[in-house]
Amino acid sequence: MGSTVLVVTALEDLTADRVIEVLNARDVPVVRVDPADIGPGLRFGFTLGTGRTRWSGPLRTTAREAEVAEVAAVYWRRPGPYTATFGHLPQQARDFSVAEARHGLGGVLGGLHGARYVNHPSAVARADFKPAQLRQFADLGLRIPPTLITNDLEKAREFAASHEHIVCKTFRGLPPGEDGRAGAIWAQRIDPRTLDETVAVTAHLFQAEIPKTGDVRVTVIGHRVFAQMISAPRGDLDWRRGDWDRLVHSPVVVPVPLRDALQNYLTAFDLVFGCFDFALTGPGDDPENWWAIECNPNGQWGWLPDAPAIAEAFADILSTEESRPHDQALGR
Repeated sequence: MGSTVLVVTALEDLTADRVIEVLNARDVPVVRVDPADIGPGLRFGFTLGTGRTRWSGPLRTTAREAEVAEVAAVYWRRPGPYTATFGHLPQQARDFSVAEARHGLGGVLGGLHGARYVNHPSAVARADFKPAQLRQFADLGLRIPPTLITNDLEKAREFAASHEHIVCKTFRGLPPGEDGRAGAIWAQRIDPRTLDETVAVTAHLFQAEIPKTGDVRVTVIGHRVFAQMISAPRGDLDWRRGDWDRLVHSPVVVPVPLRDALQNYLTAFDLVFGCFDFALTGPGDDPENWWAIECNPNGQWGWLPDAPAIAEAFADILSTEESRPHDQALGR
């Protein structure tokens, strides 16, 4: 087994840049690749059989080359969409090319024998559903806001009537519009009087509003836990919608029972890494004051004050045989 780290992500990814910088400083061989560059900018030739029991062959970008049999670890970040690569083709040809690239190139990169994945894309896909996240939090004994998922107006009204205040959240961000730009819909308070038949159009996530005193972002990579309390100067319901330059960060200690629960959460979803969001309703030393909101299995952390230490933790997982909470690498 080799020592190459493969970083699978798009060209502009400041979070991945931090990890690559640390790996370069340690003289660890790193190759960065975006599968969406398939074509002249990304060529490959993988072989199997005739005595070979694992995929081997070159993966070449315009600047670097990796032998896939020598890949020891894969940091699967945020590769670009294949649809952008084949967008100029007629629909049938485009759909066919996207599927072939995903199942061919993506199939090899997602099944490298013995490689450590942080995180494996299949595990990320499974862990990316908020209903599954909330159920797992509840199974582990973590406090979660009372929650309703519905498209039934009467159910929504009944839920609103049973709680002093409710909020509505999206399951996913807005997809790109005609101009190609994506968007976001932040968590927002709901006036029950505004609930109408449009609730029936699609699924909605309603939760009782938690009287929080602050928010905490907990980044877990392997056995290492990093936590920052985040305060918005205006006390926004959703700190992401404000001016990030004005957010106040302060380190906070995660109580041991919660740390154990987060490790068990990652194990349940075959993850090595996750960004957890909590709402605090009192002093952080009491686990009862921590309310689990969600876990992003491929979250951003490059903007946090402890990003340098987090990058070192990623490099440890990717470049050493450091013991992990579980054997996640689905490529084994």
